[in-house]
Amino acid sequence: MYCPFCRNPDSRVVDSRLSDDGSSIRRRRQCTECGRRFSTMETASLSVTKRSGVAEPFSRSKVISGVRKACQGRPVTDDDLAMLAQEVEESIRASGAAEIDANDVGLAILAPLRRLDLVAYLRFASVYQAFESLEDFEASIAQLRSEAQQQPAGRSAAAGS
Repeated sequence: MYCPFCRNPDSRVVDSRLSDDGSSIRRRRQCTECGRRFSTMETASLSVTKRSGVAEPFSRSKVISGVRKACQGRPVTDDDLAMLAQEVEESIRASGAAEIDANDVGLAILAPLRRLDLVAYLRFASVYQAFESLEDFEASIAQLRSEAQQQPAGRSAAAGS
């Protein structure tokens, strides 16, 4: 880590603290050359491997843009999408993997999207679960209906839809 003041490549850590959400570490450093202090934020990198084999950094904005298409015309706010993207990132990071397949990201989106909006869930699932016919949609809808009937009254998965 270079000192932002004198560009010296050597510094020592004075203090380390976890961020509020625990996903990064804030370090207070002191330059061994000029003695000035500065802060750094360290996060673990998370790479997504695409079908082509190319790896790129995980991006919440890509999760949001992909889900936004499925939510088109649905009562889903930008805040809802931001919370969903955060939940997806947290679940992926919790797996402990430094690299994840793009399809696995899509699959990680399904559960939170299902809780958010069932129609958007079906749209998104049709891509990631490779629906090939009307029967695939019918089977998924039948499963959702069956699960909704098994939930206690007042706790519908489609609440607000």
